[in-house]
Amino acid sequence: MRVLFALTLAVALSGCGVLYKQPVQQGNLLEDDQVDALKPGMTKRQVSLVLGSPALSSPFREDRWDYVSSYKDGDGTVDLKRLTVIFENDVLVRIEGDYEPGKGVKAKGAMPEAPKTEPEDKDKAKG
Repeated sequence: MRVLFALTLAVALSGCGVLYKQPVQQGNLLEDDQVDALKPGMTKRQVSLVLGSPALSSPFREDRWDYVSSYKDGDGTVDLKRLTVIFENDVLVRIEGDYEPGKGVKAKGAMPEAPKTEPEDKDKAKG
């Protein structure tokens, strides 16, 4: 009887999130190759094609787009990242925020990439 009660209690509590809390990602989840593709002189359309629509776009400041993302793990720890692109005359002039081109961007808890291997030279493989 106790085993049945314990099993029923465990099943009931697992649906409430007491035993496991799923990680949650929200906002513009940017990859390192997307941020690395940003170059000064790009038009708004080009930036939009690379990054997608911004999370925040103010009608009062059309020269600024904000991309915001958050990752909340099962412990409740929140990792918040922000990327702001600044335009002048509809041309990208500056990038600000937590993402930096060339440094790579990885969401907390993301799967590590497998190392890239280069194909062997045919002459080396023969000898």
